[in-house]
Amino acid sequence: MDKVSGKLTVFFEEPFWVGVFECVSDGKLSVCKVTFGAEPKDYEIYEFVLKNYYRLRLSPAVATDVKEAGRNPKRVQREVRKQVQNTGIGTKSQQALKLQQEQLKTERKTVSRKQREAEKQRQLELKQQKRKEKHRGR
Repeated sequence: MDKVSGKLTVFFEEPFWVGVFECVSDGKLSVCKVTFGAEPKDYEIYEFVLKNYYRLRLSPAVATDVKEAGRNPKRVQREVRKQVQNTGIGTKSQQALKLQQEQLKTERKTVSRKQREAEKQRQLELKQQKRKEKHRGR
């Protein structure tokens, strides 16, 4: 059976509060960065996760090693305290975000190139149409 685990880290990145969703599935890490704006309350974060989790645009999966979590409650509490003190995101998460950013950049470039070519084609057709109309008038 496959294990899927998710983690949300919220931190302050000048001038906004940012949340990083990390999803580990089949030993691969996918990440999504969300800007909250003002400092979000716990219930606002919970509501956001419930409403928007399936709409998140996760980055392409990056291979990572999955550690088995211990079940000792005191250890879990210590780890949670460490994570709360540790502000920032892991390097694997940063790599995944960078990969997603580059992918979106290439998509934008292709879309804008197609729009530019379509506009050039339209201008060319208008020019040819005008020439034909001028020629017919003689």
